[in-house]
Amino acid sequence: MKRFAIAVIPVLFFFFHCSGEHTDDRPGSTRQVSDSLHRTVLVPDDVSRIICSGPGCLRYITYLQAQDRVVAVDSIETETTIFDARPYALANPAFKNMPVFGDFRGQDNPELILSLDPQPRLIFKTYPESGFNPVELQQKTQIPVVVIEYGDLGKNRQSFYDSLLLSGIILGKEQRAKEIVDYIEKLITDLDQRTRNITDKKTCFLGGVAFKGAHGFQSTEPGYPPFVFLNTPNAAIADSQKDLSHMDISKEKIIEWDPQVIFLDLATLQLEKKANAIQELKSDPSYRMLQAVKNETVYGVLPYNWYTQNHGSTLANAYFIGKILYPEQFKDIDPVKKADEIFTFLVGKPVFKDINTSFSNLAFTRLELK
Repeated sequence: MKRFAIAVIPVLFFFFHCSGEHTDDRPGSTRQVSDSLHRTVLVPDDVSRIICSGPGCLRYITYLQAQDRVVAVDSIETETTIFDARPYALANPAFKNMPVFGDFRGQDNPELILSLDPQPRLIFKTYPESGFNPVELQQKTQIPVVVIEYGDLGKNRQSFYDSLLLSGIILGKEQRAKEIVDYIEKLITDLDQRTRNITDKKTCFLGGVAFKGAHGFQSTEPGYPPFVFLNTPNAAIADSQKDLSHMDISKEKIIEWDPQVIFLDLATLQLEKKANAIQELKSDPSYRMLQAVKNETVYGVLPYNWYTQNHGSTLANAYFIGKILYPEQFKDIDPVKKADEIFTFLVGKPVFKDINTSFSNLAFTRLELK
């Protein structure tokens, strides 16, 4: 069986060295790590207080069950909105009441960071090209900055795993990091084994994918992991596109492809009613001619690209899509229960209902387009 567990595959970029005798209880002792940018960073052994800068950074710390060490958050965590598709945030409402150290998407404010009490002992940062670069941020705050590459569940899955292990070792959560990798790999293997020998597979299309905000029907992801995990044809994929995480497809191309089954990312509901993907399929005469619309094989799935990718939602969507396309192979699966199993493992709470309520309870349903 093909495995990607860290215990089996070596972490290519990571090295770990204690300077002097390693004693976890000595706040003055330090160690060196190499982060995702191959920067050597001197970090304290005592990493009991942290902040997380950049999209998805706090998500990974929550996966590692270290959110109790967070002393401040970026601005997106304190906002109250009608829509929210971030399982880690829904599972941790206390984030909304925490001090703010900067704006979202990595726009850190060194002055705010220096005013925090207590002070963080370490800053984790994703997407280092946003805001202050890690070297400058570290110089301005005199707090170590460790960059972790966000990765994804597609071609950059190993980068995701490596970042979990790096963060896990720094935080003393190495075992938890390995458990996350093993769990995700177990699910991906399960999806593959259920579908690899199916010969009659329907062509699918995912529309309405969010990318730095809401989009309409033509927004998609050619390399959408659930279709890959399920060995299922993606109408939007071509050899030159299979690794893309986002792409806008022309209406003419979608009509030419005429997918048999359409899935809509419900993040599209954030758009004005006439502009969202559901309304487009209802009102556009060209889209009304698509066989999936005529045959009523259009379904809603959880938004997954929300402050970058929510891997739990992606995996939950894969089980729902599998159930729709291959009911016999997934007859033992209740997609809602499976989603909550995944969310509980990753973020500590079953939050499917919380997400679905924000999106008119349309997730994991056939969408009415008449």
